[in-house]
Amino acid sequence: MSRDQLVTLTKRTIAHGLGGTVPLEDDVMRVPSTNYYDPGRWQLEMDRIWRRLPLVLGFSAELREPNSYKALDVMGTPVLLVRGDDGTLRSFVNMCSHRGAIVMEEGRGVSRRFSCPYHAWVYDQQGALVGMLDKQNFGDIDASCHGLTPLPVGERAGIIWGGIVPGMAFDLDAHLCGYGELLAHLGLADCTFVGHQSVEGPNWKLAYDGYLDFYHLPILHKNTFGPTYNNKTVNDAWGPHQRNTQPDERVLALAGLPDDEWPVAKMVGGVWTIFPHISIAGFVVNDKKLYMVSQLFPGDTPTTSITVQNFLATFEPTPDDQVAIEKQMDFLMHVVRDEDYFTGLRIQQAVQTGAKSEFVFGRNEGPCQRFHTWVEALVQADTPADTSALFRAAEEFHHP
Repeated sequence: MSRDQLVTLTKRTIAHGLGGTVPLEDDVMRVPSTNYYDPGRWQLEMDRIWRRLPLVLGFSAELREPNSYKALDVMGTPVLLVRGDDGTLRSFVNMCSHRGAIVMEEGRGVSRRFSCPYHAWVYDQQGALVGMLDKQNFGDIDASCHGLTPLPVGERAGIIWGGIVPGMAFDLDAHLCGYGELLAHLGLADCTFVGHQSVEGPNWKLAYDGYLDFYHLPILHKNTFGPTYNNKTVNDAWGPHQRNTQPDERVLALAGLPDDEWPVAKMVGGVWTIFPHISIAGFVVNDKKLYMVSQLFPGDTPTTSITVQNFLATFEPTPDDQVAIEKQMDFLMHVVRDEDYFTGLRIQQAVQTGAKSEFVFGRNEGPCQRFHTWVEALVQADTPADTSALFRAAEEFHHP
């Protein structure tokens, strides 16, 4: 079924390319400029989007082996992801039950036990407290009540989702609105994790607008990869998750072949986004596919963000490949830091003057319109139950 859907989407993009058209929204959309810096608005977004929804915390390729772990900070919450020797993926607050110390330093590794660096309380892969320094002198406590605090976690299509609020369960399938089946065709589950790097940016929505916007490609990126792209977008959506393609010669090359001969690899181009903070783009390195998965998180203030660029190769890199990968990583850091986020940070500075009360998104900027429509709906959802209802009510598949 999912391949059939890829074929349908590809035919639609081809039709737009042959007809010289693009989908257009019914009208322009206006978004209050204060949404990009107002502290009260930002706090609502933190509480009703980022603390309620599943967030992408990693990739199966990072935790492929039993006994592997990844410790990371997610918006101030220390998280410990663990692949147990039983193959099960678990997530915990990376906080000792004794006096709150962070148990594992940020990074990846392999371990059967996790020992707190403060007083050497020890936890197993299930988060159970299994060791205490000088236990005989500590006093009576019930070890079963002093394990690591679990967090919700799920895994689909080679991607790891997690929550950052203890006890805040989520339904990952409902959240994905059918999108997971399409994401599986990217092959991330079989990729090799080859690197990551971070870049600071403006307000999270201001940064994310750029990942959804093809309108700027030949202009802002005119000295990098802009000349190889046009500014046209064909957009498809599954709830708030979107895929943007261009009706250009790359997809039109399939038009002369029977659709049952179309390779999946040729139908999964474009930029795939996972609400509220992921962008997946593919590149070619030494004639092989390399993905950059951008993982965008809000910063400590309404006007800041941090983006982790994760690189996953569809191949096992040779030394020559690794050199080419690092060159591509340097190039993409330059594009995002010195073009996209350089511009975004200047927009952040200008918008805070209050000189303009609204941002305007055109009829040809459907992906951004859809993103802001979902942000607004989720901010208006008073309770977690209201949030869940929005996803249950979402169309499993939608295109303009």
